Amino acid sequence: MRMRSGGAVGRGAAEQTGGHQSAAAAFRAESVIDGRWLTRGLDGRLTAYARTSDGLLRWTETQPGGPQWKGPEFFPAPHIASLSVAQGADGFIHFVGRRTLQGKGGSTTVDLAHAIQYQSGRPLAEWQSLGNPHRDPARAPFVGDPVVAVAASGATYVFIGNASGALAVRRESAAGKWRPWQGIKGKGVRADMAPVSLASGLIEALVPMEPGAMRCCQPEQDADLLRVQDLQIAPAEYSAVGLETAPGRVTYYWSDPATTGLFAYRAGGWVIPLGGTAAPGRIAALRTMIDGYDCTVLAHRGLDGQVVLGAFGTENEGAGVWWSPTGEWCAEAPALTLDHYGRVVVAFLDAEGGLRVARQGPEGGFAMEPSVRI
Repeated sequence: MRMRSGGAVGRGAAEQTGGHQSAAAAFRAESVIDGRWLTRGLDGRLTAYARTSDGLLRWTETQPGGPQWKGPEFFPAPHIASLSVAQGADGFIHFVGRRTLQGKGGSTTVDLAHAIQYQSGRPLAEWQSLGNPHRDPARAPFVGDPVVAVAASGATYVFIGNASGALAVRRESAAGKWRPWQGIKGKGVRADMAPVSLASGLIEALVPMEPGAMRCCQPEQDADLLRVQDLQIAPAEYSAVGLETAPGRVTYYWSDPATTGLFAYRAGGWVIPLGGTAAPGRIAALRTMIDGYDCTVLAHRGLDGQVVLGAFGTENEGAGVWWSPTGEWCAEAPALTLDHYGRVVVAFLDAEGGLRVARQGPEGGFAMEPSVRI
C-alpha cells in the first residue's frame, strides 16, 4: 500500500473549472456542512455541498467518474443555521438545520427545518418544519444544533440536545410518518453527535457529553433508541465519526482536545491510540479494497492546515496507522467517498472558498493524484 502526496495548493497543482465561471465568481463557500457532504448518487455522479451565510452551494459531476463538474449552484436556506447532511441508501440527500424566525412584536420562533434532494443535479424540495422538542416558546430557543442520519430503510432520524441538556430524537416510522420526539436522559449533551446507519437497517450513535460520551442503539428496526453504554472518552468537538467495520459493529474515530491525537473505539474493546495530530473538524472515514485487502481510510485536517490521510487494515488499527500529509492545504475538514469506479476521492475547501477534489491514481496501491479546483 502506497500513498503519494499531490502538489501543494497554489504551487503548481492542476487547475480545472467546472464550466460555470460566473457562478463560481459570485458564490464563495464559507464553511463545510456537518456530516458526509461529499456523496455519490444512484447514477454514479458525485456531489459536494458547502455553506454560505444564506444558503448552500452544490457542485455535481456531469458524468459518473468525472472529471468535469458543474457548479457551484446556489440554493437558499433562509434563516437556517447549523446545517447537517446525510444520504440514504435510496440516494436521497437530507438536510436538517436549526431555523430562527422573527415574528410580530419581536417574538422569536426556533424550529428545525428539513429539505430533500431526490436525485443528482435536481433541485431541493421545499423546506419543511420538524418542530421543536419544546412546545414552551420560552425553552424552544435553547435547543442545540441538529444532526441528521438516514436508516437503510430510508427513514430519517434527527438528533438534538434539548434545553435541559438531554438528548432528543425524532424519527420517521416505517410508514413514513414523523413520530413524536423521544427523550433520552443525559446531562450536558453536545451538538456533535455521530450517528451511524447500519446495513441491517438499525441506527446507533455516539453522543458526546460533558463529561464523557454515551452510546445509543436501536434494539430493532422502527424502535426507539436506547442508551446502552457510557464511555469515559472526551472527543474534541465536532471530531467524532462512526463507520460500520463489520456486520452490526461500529468503530468510532475522534481526536483528543488536549493532545490533538486520534483514537478509535468499538464496543467490547479498548480505546486504541492511532497517533497523528488533528486540527478541529470532523474526521472522514470510509472502507474500501486496496490491493485486495479490506482497508479503512481516514482523512483529517492537520495542525498546519494540510489534508492528512491514513490507511490501515479494517479493524486492525493496533498494527499502526501510516499518516501521510498530502501537501494540499484545506480551510476546513476534508470529506471522503468512492467514485463510480471505486476510486477514493478527497474533497476540501481552499482559502478562497473554492472546491478542490483529488482522486486515487490508476497505478495500484493507495496513491492520490494532485487535486483540481472545480
